[in-house]
Amino acid sequence: MLPKSKADLYAAIRRDASTGMSTRALMRKYGAGYETVQRALISALPEPRKKMRPRATRLDPYKPVFDAIPTPTASPPPAPEPNSSPWADSVLERPRL
Repeated sequence: MLPKSKADLYAAIRRDASTGMSTRALMRKYGAGYETVQRALISALPEPRKKMRPRATRLDPYKPVFDAIPTPTASPPPAPEPNSSPWADSVLERPRL
Protein backbone atom coordinates (compact mmCIF):
# COMPACT_ATOMS: atom_id res chain seq x y z
CA MET A 1 0.00 0.00 0.00
CA LEU A 2 1.39 3.37 -1.03
CA PRO A 3 1.69 6.19 1.50
CA LYS A 4 -1.07 8.81 1.41
CA SER A 5 0.93 11.99 1.94
CA LYS A 6 4.33 13.11 0.76
CA ALA A 7 5.62 13.15 4.36
CA ASP A 8 4.54 9.51 4.74
CA LEU A 9 6.25 8.69 1.43
CA TYR A 10 9.49 10.30 2.59
CA ALA A 11 9.32 8.38 5.90
CA ALA A 12 8.70 5.08 4.09
CA ILE A 13 11.58 5.69 1.68
CA ARG A 14 13.93 6.52 4.55
CA ARG A 15 12.80 3.45 6.50
CA ASP A 16 13.39 1.10 3.55
CA ALA A 17 16.69 2.78 2.67
CA SER A 18 17.93 2.17 6.21
CA THR A 19 17.37 -1.56 5.67
CA GLY A 20 19.76 -1.45 2.72
CA MET A 21 17.35 -1.17 -0.21
CA SER A 22 18.89 0.37 -3.34
CA THR A 23 17.76 3.65 -4.84
CA ARG A 24 16.43 1.95 -7.94
CA ALA A 25 14.46 -0.55 -5.83
CA LEU A 26 12.97 2.33 -3.82
CA MET A 27 11.99 4.06 -7.06
CA ARG A 28 10.29 0.90 -8.31
CA LYS A 29 8.53 0.13 -5.02
CA TYR A 30 7.05 3.59 -4.47
CA GLY A 31 6.66 4.71 -8.08
CA ALA A 32 8.79 7.76 -7.37
CA GLY A 33 11.48 9.36 -9.47
CA TYR A 34 15.18 9.53 -8.77
CA GLU A 35 15.00 13.13 -7.54
CA THR A 36 12.14 12.34 -5.14
CA VAL A 37 14.05 9.42 -3.61
CA GLN A 38 17.21 11.53 -3.29
CA ARG A 39 15.28 14.38 -1.62
CA ALA A 40 13.67 11.89 0.77
CA LEU A 41 17.08 10.53 1.75
CA ILE A 42 18.46 14.04 2.35
CA SER A 43 15.54 15.51 4.30
CA ALA A 44 12.94 13.92 6.55
CA LEU A 45 10.27 16.46 5.54
CA PRO A 46 9.35 17.43 1.97
CA GLU A 47 9.78 20.99 0.78
CA PRO A 48 6.66 23.15 1.16
CA ARG A 49 4.60 23.72 -1.95
CA LYS A 50 5.34 26.82 -3.97
CA LYS A 51 2.76 29.58 -3.76
CA MET A 52 1.03 30.34 -7.03
CA ARG A 53 0.83 33.99 -7.95
CA PRO A 54 -2.58 35.24 -9.00
CA ARG A 55 -3.18 35.20 -12.74
CA ALA A 56 -4.47 38.18 -14.62
CA THR A 57 -7.85 37.86 -16.30
CA ARG A 58 -9.08 39.35 -19.55
CA LEU A 59 -11.44 41.61 -17.60
CA ASP A 60 -8.73 43.23 -15.47
CA PRO A 61 -8.36 46.28 -17.78
CA TYR A 62 -12.11 46.93 -17.49
CA LYS A 63 -12.50 46.58 -13.71
CA PRO A 64 -12.33 50.36 -13.11
CA VAL A 65 -15.15 50.81 -15.63
CA PHE A 66 -17.26 48.17 -13.89
CA ASP A 67 -16.65 49.76 -10.50
CA ALA A 68 -17.74 53.15 -11.85
CA ILE A 69 -21.15 51.84 -12.96
CA PRO A 70 -23.74 52.88 -10.35
CA THR A 71 -25.76 50.14 -8.76
CA PRO A 72 -29.52 50.56 -8.30
CA THR A 73 -30.42 51.55 -4.76
CA ALA A 74 -34.21 51.64 -5.13
CA SER A 75 -36.18 48.94 -3.40
CA PRO A 76 -37.96 46.38 -5.55
CA PRO A 77 -41.67 46.89 -6.22
CA PRO A 78 -44.02 45.29 -3.72
CA ALA A 79 -45.12 41.76 -4.46
CA PRO A 80 -48.69 41.45 -5.77
CA GLU A 81 -51.29 39.96 -3.53
CA PRO A 82 -52.31 36.42 -4.39
CA ASN A 83 -55.20 36.14 -6.89
CA SER A 84 -55.39 39.89 -7.46
CA SER A 85 -54.87 40.17 -11.18
CA PRO A 86 -57.04 42.36 -13.48
CA TRP A 87 -58.31 39.25 -15.23
CA ALA A 88 -59.39 37.62 -11.95
CA ASP A 89 -61.14 40.82 -10.84
CA SER A 90 -63.05 41.07 -14.14
CA VAL A 91 -64.21 37.44 -13.86
CA LEU A 92 -65.46 37.96 -10.33
CA GLU A 93 -67.38 41.13 -11.28
CA ARG A 94 -69.28 39.53 -14.22
CA PRO A 95 -72.84 38.49 -13.56
CA ARG A 96 -73.46 34.77 -13.46
CA LEU A 97 -75.70 33.28 -16.10
